[in-house]
Amino acid sequence: MNQSYQKTVVACFVGYIVQAIVNNFIPLLFLTFHSTFHIPLSQITVLITFNFVLQLIIDLLSAGFIDKIGYRASAVLAHAFACIGLLGLTFLPEILPSPFAGLLLSVAIYAIGGGLLEVLISPIVEALPTKNKGKAMSLLHSFYCWGHVGVVLLSTLFFHFFGIENWRIMAIIWALVPLFNLIAFTKIPLCSLLAEDEKGYTLKELLMQPSFWLMMLLMLCAGASEQAVSQWASTFAEQGLRVSKTIGDLAGPMFFAILMGTARLLYGKYGEKIDLQKAMLISSILCVLSYLMISLSPLPVFSLLGCGICGFSVGILWPGAFSIASASLKRGGTLLFALLALAGDMGCSGGPTYVGLIAGYFGDDFKLGILAALIFPVLMIMGILIVKKYLIET
Repeated sequence: MNQSYQKTVVACFVGYIVQAIVNNFIPLLFLTFHSTFHIPLSQITVLITFNFVLQLIIDLLSAGFIDKIGYRASAVLAHAFACIGLLGLTFLPEILPSPFAGLLLSVAIYAIGGGLLEVLISPIVEALPTKNKGKAMSLLHSFYCWGHVGVVLLSTLFFHFFGIENWRIMAIIWALVPLFNLIAFTKIPLCSLLAEDEKGYTLKELLMQPSFWLMMLLMLCAGASEQAVSQWASTFAEQGLRVSKTIGDLAGPMFFAILMGTARLLYGKYGEKIDLQKAMLISSILCVLSYLMISLSPLPVFSLLGCGICGFSVGILWPGAFSIASASLKRGGTLLFALLALAGDMGCSGGPTYVGLIAGYFGDDFKLGILAALIFPVLMIMGILIVKKYLIET
């Protein structure tokens, strides 16, 4: 790769850290918001749902304007929204008539940034002159995992040493990350996914491609396979380690995120020696085995271990699906990446909901919920086998 593009890669890595910040910082403050602003916990949890629903809407709408204003302007806007939203947490709850309205407005602002980043960063990296797209994409997505771990770990340490009452200072510190990356995106070189004389698919043309729907299925199953377990990892940590909910919230999701990031990092380092489709197939099979371990093990500690194995198994599914889709639908452009992000986010929200509904039907038995969620990695295996047989090699 041209040396000048190294700065672009680093800025994209930081872009995924920014997305991890906006998605994972505010849940650490739920109890603080509850006690400080006297907001019911049932109302506070709406903030997470609102964040991801708004990001889904941005996924859907972004393709219409990103290509019009360009990647650079869109990336600068995305980081600006993320920065302003995080800063808004520190003062909007006090100046608006309702503290909840202030929190909701802050979340809305940074959710726009998060949604834009999800659509933007992957095609920016995909467009760079790299030889192994799957390797670059896997390494890129590992930084969301490291960002997740970093946000939880560094914020927790800050609260321990300086007090949770100083959470606003931590919010300002995290807001500096998108601010500095915004400056970087005004200068770094960017490439286009399409050649100057090449025209991308229209929405109608893309919808007419059978391979497009297969790619959407892969993305949906990748997101669902990941989050169906990730969202319940703290529960298994509490049961398996017999620890408090606070420790469980840290140990379970961090264990999952670290192993998921490790899988992406390993593929990012050795990807040129590994067939992407074969690696995704093996990973999906390992995911099935981890689900069985979680749901059928009589010992809670083995269910927790299954959560970690699941994190490792799903690591390359999401970035791998992006790379296969880009190679299979070369004229997909930004529209393709926006719709893939939409499908992935639908899986991320639908997977845990499906597990929760099944578990609730059987008396809050989350093991049965995870067992029922086997449908996602199984469909992933079927989809990859179709890709290997009928679509181009990547």
